[in-house]
Amino acid sequence: QLQLVGSGGGSVQPGGSLRLSCVASKFTMDTYSFGWFRQAPGKGPEGVSCSTMTGKEVYADSVKGRFTISRDNAKRTVYLQMNALKPEDTGVYTCAAVALVDKCVDWHDMDYRDKGTLVTVSS
Repeated sequence: QLQLVGSGGGSVQPGGSLRLSCVASKFTMDTYSFGWFRQAPGKGPEGVSCSTMTGKEVYADSVKGRFTISRDNAKRTVYLQMNALKPEDTGVYTCAAVALVDKCVDWHDMDYRDKGTLVTVSS
């Protein structure tokens, strides 16, 4: 059973930056694809970015050029660097993982998720 613990959320003004972290409980991170999802108030989960087992990175069009996903397998951590934040980036960000699948999958197909961390972008 993989456990994920996310952190790094907070409040920031438009144009600001935050870095989210997600620590995994297992060292065999290279057998998992990881994704970041967000959920705005009143809306369903939206895929933001993912990092596959073999290192392919995918981004939603709304965050391309502003967000960067990375992973440090030695530290068992996946990061989401968020720059040039906009009010529409506000939401609960959740780290998720799927085992032995080398592609980005939807929210419902993820095997594990953390509890989520709130990001608020407001002036």
